[in-house]
Amino acid sequence: MNYAELFHSLNRGFFQRENIRALPKDFVFTELVMDLRKPLPEIAPPCCPREISFGEYRGELAALRDAVRQVDEGWVQYFREGCRFYCAFEGERIAAFCSLADMGRFQGLHIGGPGCVGTIPEFRRQGIGLEMVRLATETLRQDGFDLSWIHYTHLAHWYEKLGYQPVLRWNSGGILQEMERGR
Repeated sequence: MNYAELFHSLNRGFFQRENIRALPKDFVFTELVMDLRKPLPEIAPPCCPREISFGEYRGELAALRDAVRQVDEGWVQYFREGCRFYCAFEGERIAAFCSLADMGRFQGLHIGGPGCVGTIPEFRRQGIGLEMVRLATETLRQDGFDLSWIHYTHLAHWYEKLGYQPVLRWNSGGILQEMERGR
C-alpha cells in the first residue's frame, strides 16, 4: 500500500497549513497503522489499577473537555458534539481519553483511529492510556474499520507496544521517510 498517498488523501493540503509549516524542521512526527482485518496482535494487556473501567464516553461534553484541558488546551477544539470518544474512568471521573475518528475511505478501505490520546497527569505511568488505546482499537475493529491510523505523533514507540507499525515520518517540510515494514 502507498501510505504517502493514503496520508495525502486523508489530510488534503496538510503541509500547506500555516500551523504545520510553522513547526520547527527538527520536530519529526510519525504516522502508524494497524490492519484491523487481521487478528489484533497478541500482547499482554497493560497492568493498570483494578478500579479503572473503560468504555465509550456518554457523559456531558463539558466534563470531557475539562479533562482534555488538563492534558492539552489546544485539543479542546477537537472534542465537540457529534464525535465519538473512548475513555478510562475511575468511578465517574475521567482518567484518560481519546477520540474515535472516522477518517474516511481509501481504495475501498474504511480508515479510523484513536486521536488526541491523553491521560490526566495523576493517572499517568500506570498502563491506563495503553489499555485504553488497545480497547479503543478493538472497538474500531468491531465497528468494521479496516485500518486504524495514528496521526501526527512523536510517541511512535508507545503505539508500537500495541502492535501499531510506523509507516511514515514527516516534518513541516513534508514526508521524510516511508517505512519498509509498513508496506
